[in-house]
Amino acid sequence: MQTGAITSYIDVAQVALYAFWLFFAGLIWYLRQEDKREGYPLESDRSPYVTVEGLPPMPRPKSLQLAHGGTIVPHREERNLDGLLIPTAPWPGAPMQPLGDPMKDGVGPASYALRADVPDLTFDQQLPKIVPLRAAEGYYLAAQDPDPRGYQVVTAEGRIAGTVVDCWVDRSETVVRYLEADAEGSSGARRVVFPMALARVDARRRIVKVVSVLASQFVEAPMLKDADTITIREEDRISGYFAGGHMYATPQRLGPLI
Repeated sequence: MQTGAITSYIDVAQVALYAFWLFFAGLIWYLRQEDKREGYPLESDRSPYVTVEGLPPMPRPKSLQLAHGGTIVPHREERNLDGLLIPTAPWPGAPMQPLGDPMKDGVGPASYALRADVPDLTFDQQLPKIVPLRAAEGYYLAAQDPDPRGYQVVTAEGRIAGTVVDCWVDRSETVVRYLEADAEGSSGARRVVFPMALARVDARRRIVKVVSVLASQFVEAPMLKDADTITIREEDRISGYFAGGHMYATPQRLGPLI
């Protein structure tokens, strides 16, 4: 028999098929295990007694290289929600009912994650990505667009809640991400940063309409640690606060539409 003439006594096609099955099973196992690096173990009403992670088990932690240098080993940092929510029924999976002010507590639609408490950076220059125009050299509002600085902020009930003093721009996307306003009656002592996506600029009336919240809630919005930068966690917190107002700002918004 010639060297390598295995086809006369081995079914090569069947061996190749079995090898493919083994490879594909290993690939599925690997992918299912890797996709459990986020969101697992699952939270449930049985979590204090049962670890809900399924099969395959969660992978071992691994270090990741960051775009701006350094490494990090991801870990799941959870918020302590004790005393903020209670289930509306005794069975597992029942909806949770806020106990206090859900917008301030950051629960339900106003929830936020404990993301990195550092500013997001630009790719090339490694500068804070989102900054006010006063700190963004070379950036300005196009002459064809209305300049909301100096406009009054009008909230859902029609009250004036503040005056816009600056626009926060994204250096990477060249778009306005947030507006900054002096809260009404604070004489500049309290600055509120709110998402541009939840504001409507009315150049004719020189107002910025924010229907997400009431005036009393606007002035109580989360504050920034630094006047000229916003961290990733603060972005999540502020966005959650104003978005949550669409449900929690008034009792009427909690009810059914019909």
